[in-house]
Amino acid sequence: MNKVLKRILIGVGILAVILFIASRILISQTKKASPEDLVTYTQGDKKVEVFYCQPSKKGREIFGGLVPYGEVWRTGANEASTFEISHDIIVEGESLPAGKYTLWTIPNPSQWTVIFNSKMYGWGVNFSEEAQREAEHDALTVEVPVQQTSNVIELFTIEVDENPSLGMSLAWDQTMVRVPFSWK
Repeated sequence: MNKVLKRILIGVGILAVILFIASRILISQTKKASPEDLVTYTQGDKKVEVFYCQPSKKGREIFGGLVPYGEVWRTGANEASTFEISHDIIVEGESLPAGKYTLWTIPNPSQWTVIFNSKMYGWGVNFSEEAQREAEHDALTVEVPVQQTSNVIELFTIEVDENPSLGMSLAWDQTMVRVPFSWK
């Protein structure tokens, strides 16, 4: 009986190692297709950091195709994107306290809903590729208009800048939305 138990434990150990190695390989291959990016913006002692992964267009129809209209999108690829602020901000007249949020959107042809959610999620989608966001953790939801760009943006890109005023831009394909905000 002791030998059987040892063999089972060794088998389980070997299987665990194989599964761990396979998961690391899968994650590294996924990250090659959608690389990580970290956007940092500072203004004096105030700081904004956005972490996200950049999927590529690769000739695909993006909004209304790969990213369906009217459905929650994890806003990037791989892990759920995060938006972290060192000080409170005002977004569309609403206050968002300093802290770290996951960033979700609901794209539509003429406007997007941008959602700052207080819960941290591991991957962003479940095995059915549905967004994992739990609405009860939404800290702030705003609507912003869509702007069409003249050039095609191959990689999904997030920027935080002062052009023309402080805000965060999300752009991919020929679509861009801008979320203006100010320090409280």
